[in-house]
Amino acid sequence: MSTDRRITSLTPCAGRCSTVFGDSVCRGCRRFNHEVIQWNTYTPEQHTAVWKRLDAQLDQILVPMLPHADLRHVEGFVLSKRVRLRDDASKGRKLYHALKICEKNKNLAEESGLGIHDKQVKPLWQEFERRVLALATASYDFAFLRADGISHNLLQMMQED
Repeated sequence: MSTDRRITSLTPCAGRCSTVFGDSVCRGCRRFNHEVIQWNTYTPEQHTAVWKRLDAQLDQILVPMLPHADLRHVEGFVLSKRVRLRDDASKGRKLYHALKICEKNKNLAEESGLGIHDKQVKPLWQEFERRVLALATASYDFAFLRADGISHNLLQMMQED
């Protein structure tokens, strides 16, 4: 029998889905609404592609926001809280889980390895949420603008023939 007591996480789901209310981008995990709906039909390659996009967003936002974080300490902290990470989890993903734990219990800030104090947790979390949702929404809008442009060009080419 395994002694690994970490909680299994099969999806990026953060447990507070807003796509059920009509959001194009989930405020919890920041997946696109169609990714949330179709997640269980995705191939491992499709899962990895979504994880990589989400991790890149976390890297872009959290790494600069937490310049004093000690990654090794953060990793140990996150694992001690039974958070399961993918083997290819980015630095931003690890910082995210540590900050999320601290957001639920700010008294853990000092031991998290994030290099922050308990009074910094709430404002950091709020600013992170604002920035990452803006980035995810822009990514969604860009993806659909690009898809719309491709379909428009294809229709135009078909009409010209």
